[in-house]
Amino acid sequence: MKRLSALIVMALVLGAVIVGGCITGPETGTTETGAPSRGPPEDRGYAQRTGQEMSSPMGTVDVSTLPVENLSPDEVEGILYMREEEKLARDVYLTLYNATGLRVFENIARSEQTHMDAVLSLIEKYNLADPAEDKGIGEFTNPEIQALYDQLVSRGETSDIEALKVGALIEEVDIKDLEEWLSRTDNEDIKLVFESLMAGSKNHLKAFTRVLANSYGVEYSPQVLSEEEYRSIVGS
Repeated sequence: MKRLSALIVMALVLGAVIVGGCITGPETGTTETGAPSRGPPEDRGYAQRTGQEMSSPMGTVDVSTLPVENLSPDEVEGILYMREEEKLARDVYLTLYNATGLRVFENIARSEQTHMDAVLSLIEKYNLADPAEDKGIGEFTNPEIQALYDQLVSRGETSDIEALKVGALIEEVDIKDLEEWLSRTDNEDIKLVFESLMAGSKNHLKAFTRVLANSYGVEYSPQVLSEEEYRSIVGS
């Protein structure tokens, strides 16, 4: 599936956000950071607090209570793709937390780990090969997702505002992808997991855009979702 690649690349090109045309991968490792804050000191309190209440892990998703169903090729692709797409979000946020020190990234990265675990429960239930197995931070099986990780981190490391916009963009694409995958499945366990992921992504989108508005005075404009759908999410 090419949606993530196509939508993010389009947004990056339209925003002219890859600094100097250079794509570089950051160092990986622990989320603790001693990096200095780059935002206005008087504005950073909200940015440090927000995300805790908006990104709390979704409730436990127990797919074992639902019957094992036959998987279509689309359903297999969707499960494996969303495992790495959720890893992309987690890894970008961990890396940008190291770069910015903004607590919202640390909080939402924890939530993305629960999303990864929920998709893993489907992989294990259906005995699929996990594309994220033994992969470190910033390492992916899918080469397109690997390239996008590098591009998004390169953009986000330029400033706190760009980092937050990267977060919002990832959540927009996540929502759009999940909408499409849901339209291509009739399995109850997949729908349960993907609907939970979407609810989390909507909360994350609200968290990132709220920090942009309250800490930096920046009104985020949707890059993937329609204006109507975006407003219905952030206004809920």
